[in-house]
Amino acid sequence: MKKLIFMLLATLSFVANAQDAIPKTATDIAPLLIGEKIPDLTLKSSENKDAKLSDLFKNKKTVLVFYRGGWCPYCNMHLAALADAEKKILDLGYQIIAISPDTPENLKITAEKDKVKYTLLSDSKGDLIKAMGIIFEAPENYKEVINVHSNGMNTSFLPVPSVFVVNTDSAILFEYISPDFKHRISSELLISVLKNLK
Repeated sequence: MKKLIFMLLATLSFVANAQDAIPKTATDIAPLLIGEKIPDLTLKSSENKDAKLSDLFKNKKTVLVFYRGGWCPYCNMHLAALADAEKKILDLGYQIIAISPDTPENLKITAEKDKVKYTLLSDSKGDLIKAMGIIFEAPENYKEVINVHSNGMNTSFLPVPSVFVVNTDSAILFEYISPDFKHRISSELLISVLKNLK
């Protein structure tokens, strides 16, 4: 009987640890699906103030963007393209919120560099990125830069670049997830999606 209980506990422990493990590569992730809800976590704004996700979502549908950091040229191009398309997105009744592991101070630098007026949020500990199922282990050559941009809070993970469209109840209506960080959804395609979701 003791042996059976031990085996049961060992199995449960293994399952729990497997769920906590960070996928090794961007292709190993298991993201939330359309219809599932975004976890209601609190992140930090570029002003280092608390930003509760459900409060941000409740008044307007949201284009929720996850990017690797302001150090990533592909992310900067994507953020700048979203800034150029922001008026059209706003006119369709949506807001844009972009999230990375960067610290609030680094979010400000990114906002200025990419001429971003929409909301940037910091998830330096990776709590939301992990809960979204888009976290993976950063390759060795990225660990120093992510450590610097997160002020030492992140030394090991990256988010897979992703775009989720979320309703006012925090439910996912659409998602675009690209394990190849060089490929992002175009603003034109995103706007077309938003029009069809109306």
